[in-house]
Amino acid sequence: MWGDDLEASARRRMAWLIGIVAAAAIGVGLWYWSGLRSTAGPPAAAAPAPPVPAANEEPAIANPLPAGGEGAALPALNDSDTVAHDSLAAVFGRAGLDEYLVPQNIVRHIVVTVDNLPRHKLAVDLRPVKPVAGQTLTSTQGEAVTLSEADYQRYAPLVKLFEHADVHALVATYQHLYPLFQQAYEDLGYPGKYFNDRAVEVIDHLLQTPEPASPPALTQPKVFWEYADADLEGRSSGQKLLLRMGPANERAVKAKLRELRAAIARTPPKS
Repeated sequence: MWGDDLEASARRRMAWLIGIVAAAAIGVGLWYWSGLRSTAGPPAAAAPAPPVPAANEEPAIANPLPAGGEGAALPALNDSDTVAHDSLAAVFGRAGLDEYLVPQNIVRHIVVTVDNLPRHKLAVDLRPVKPVAGQTLTSTQGEAVTLSEADYQRYAPLVKLFEHADVHALVATYQHLYPLFQQAYEDLGYPGKYFNDRAVEVIDHLLQTPEPASPPALTQPKVFWEYADADLEGRSSGQKLLLRMGPANERAVKAKLRELRAAIARTPPKS
């Protein structure tokens, strides 16, 4: 939903989507973690019981990253803003990146936002990317209100920045800096979980965003704009952000997401 009080928030979060998903291509190496001892006993059936994992067996990782090439030693996570910024600038160009990137707590903000995209709310104050300029523009035909085509154009420069990024360079940077992303993910409350698996899961979720044949109708039951279609209004924050960008921008982002997924995933995409 949209309104004057939420406009800045919505614009920030839309910008996040591109920067975040692009930055989901930053990190190094295969990073395994200690598994938990299984507490399950053998099944009651006569069939042989599955083997019980050993205490030190590593947890299953669905999408392990290949080992990255040698590079400079990484700083501590809390001191990583310079290396994260410079790594992204090498892929996107410093001028284009500096127009959008919030330079503080880059890795931590990327991780928390990636994790929250499939949820219904995003943390506004943890944005890694600056808000898109301008105000929400609507179009009215009779009693029907939709987002204006001019509103979609506000996101075009950021989409192009993401669309033209070299995927191979993104993935190489992802492999190099991956331990920072993994540590930030564990610090977020996921010890022993693998961040790249979550990144792939989030990409799959975003790729399932519907593509309406015509601009979705809006309704204003009180103060804020909402989608008139209950299914669209009930979508996650990430999917609603893609919808808000307009069909052309949504398709461009999805195409780049598919390229990224092919480079960092081993499991097939969800249908």
